[in-house]
Amino acid sequence: MSGVPAAFSSESMRAEKRNAAANSLLAALAITGLKIFVGITSGSLGILSEAAHSALDLVAAAITLFSVQVSDKPADADHQYGHGKIENFSAFIETGLLLITCVVIIYEAVKRLFFHHVDIEPTLAAFLALFFSMAVDFWRSRALGTIAAKYDSQALQADALHFSTDIWSSGVVAFGLALVVLGRKMHVSWLIDADPIAALFVAGVIIFVSTRLARRTIDALLDAAPVGARSKIINALKSVEGLLEVDRVRIRRAGNRYFADVSIGLARNVTFQRSGQVADEVTSAVHRLLPNADVVVHPIPLPASAENIFDRVRAVATRHNLNVHDVSVQDLHGRLHVEQHLEMDEKLSLKQAHDVVTKLESEIRDDIPEIASILTHIESEPATIEAGEQIERDARLEERLKSVSAEFSDILDTHDIEVKRVNGRVYISCHCTFPDDMPLSRVHDVSTTLETRFKQEAPELFRVLIHPEPSTDNRR
Repeated sequence: MSGVPAAFSSESMRAEKRNAAANSLLAALAITGLKIFVGITSGSLGILSEAAHSALDLVAAAITLFSVQVSDKPADADHQYGHGKIENFSAFIETGLLLITCVVIIYEAVKRLFFHHVDIEPTLAAFLALFFSMAVDFWRSRALGTIAAKYDSQALQADALHFSTDIWSSGVVAFGLALVVLGRKMHVSWLIDADPIAALFVAGVIIFVSTRLARRTIDALLDAAPVGARSKIINALKSVEGLLEVDRVRIRRAGNRYFADVSIGLARNVTFQRSGQVADEVTSAVHRLLPNADVVVHPIPLPASAENIFDRVRAVATRHNLNVHDVSVQDLHGRLHVEQHLEMDEKLSLKQAHDVVTKLESEIRDDIPEIASILTHIESEPATIEAGEQIERDARLEERLKSVSAEFSDILDTHDIEVKRVNGRVYISCHCTFPDDMPLSRVHDVSTTLETRFKQEAPELFRVLIHPEPSTDNRR
């Protein structure tokens, strides 16, 4: 269930796979020619079946070389998932060729056993050819198997399977020829039929091994998910913070690469930016299981189980990419009344902004029937940077403001008072220190009241901004 490690460059991977496939093609060509020659001269069905087996290996090696050259091409407009499926298709064709070979071998063996006996002549050349082919098959199967495992290539794995089955089948044929020689010397008639029996055994071995690979290639062609991969991914995603549910996980394979589509449920009031962060965490979790997978994450907005009425109001606004704040809800004689602030683009006309608010309020009432009325305060959302100037420190104004803040027992200290003039209007900001354990709602109420008192004391102020901070952060 692993992909190709990222450390391997695509160019080195392509070169190694192509070299391995080309070498196996040359090896298959040499072995096939040798077995055909020896099989004809000796008349051995076992060797001729091996020659047929090797001939198909030759065809399979050519298909493998073609497939690895095509499969490593990058995705394009017509093949958006890449060309990796050609490897799976190549492996499927190779297993099909092996099974066809087995049918021919079984037919000829049965015919020789029961209908048409053929005398064979086991020669030294026949044994040498078989042992030589076994050595070459062992060398090529090891080399192909290493590259196939390194890059998770089904085409090379199928080619390695061809050569590994050749080792066993050649050994069985050699053993059959040896029994034929022994039968002649000891005048044991049934040992003379060891050659076609060996051929049947070869066919059985090939069928057994080929069907295992066939199941894997068919699974890949039918986009079957790796065994247990889906449940492992779902379990891994449980550690991702913010996920409400994993709605769907789909995995498909093309060549040596996996593609994963994951649908996840997120709270509907989650910001688009946070949604992207969660998607990145989901992708990382999948990559820990399928390192080279192409992962697509589809977030689905869902209502959270612990949603309160404030969350529900904000969720409706978020659906229209609107941000409400200062939401307050009053319960008057069993009926809920909502008040909220909404910032709109300052370039909109009042009519345009009011139409948007009317539609929003209507949808909120539809989604939350228990709300009896909604009142929205429309604010302009600044879209331009205003030019201003810093006003020199005004000691008298600072003293007046500090005396006002002293009226509030919850305020421990007022400092960093700054005054600015923007477009002829006076802006003031300051830092106020509050107790560490004071509830945020109380801090907000005191700050709002203090803003009002500042404007009463200094009517020239257009805007007041108060920054609350805990006493542990106050270094004055």
